[in-house]
Parts: sequence; C-alpha cells; structure tokens
Amino acid sequence: MFKDDSSTNTTSISIAEEESVVPQEYTNALEKAEIYSDFMHMSKSKIYEQLTSEYGENFPSDAAQYAIDNLKADYNANALAKAKDYYEQMHMSKQGIYDQLVSEYGEAFTTEEAQYAVDNL
Repeated sequence: MFKDDSSTNTTSISIAEEESVVPQEYTNALEKAEIYSDFMHMSKSKIYEQLTSEYGENFPSDAAQYAIDNLKADYNANALAKAKDYYEQMHMSKQGIYDQLVSEYGEAFTTEEAQYAVDNL
C-alpha cells in the first residue's frame, strides 16, 4: 500500500526554501563564529565582539546576532580549554585564571562557565 507523504515533502521544501533565504553575510558570520569557537575557544561575548568590531570582522550586528543564535558551541569546553592554556603555559593560579576568564577585559566567560573550567582543571 502506498502512503502519501506529500505533507512531508512540502515541509522539506519549506525548510530548504527557508534556509536559502538566509543572507550570505549571515552565513559568513556564522562560519567565522564557528572558527572562533572551535579553534580559539572564545566566549559567546567575545565572539560577538569580534564579529562586530571595526578592528575585527566588522559584520553588522544583525548578522553577528544570527551567528551567535545559530552557533552550536560548548562554552564550558571553550572556557576549560582557555583555562588549561593559562594553567599549563602561563602557570597562573586557579583564582587568577578564574578572574581572567570572567573579566570583560579578558575572556568574558560567564561566572558559571569560568567556575566549570576551574573546577575541571
């Protein structure tokens, strides 16, 4: 017996059409955000800042926000990777690392992400 899957096909087409209307600048911002997260282990705040900075990528704020909203990042893991660098390469104390991780002039992780990192060193 043949089952009519036309509603499923319509949904698939609608999703594909919806994805194709995302402006290229938005997808470019998302790809840059993925690089900053995966290779530089940056916090959400610092990724957004880098994407919008005139000295960084200079994306418009709406493109950067799209990237942040669609980035699949593990910020706890990013904070831990940064903490390990500070601990092993710069020989910092755990308190110094925590302070660096949460500082707006440092890494700008949330207090929860920084605490996770220090607890898991």
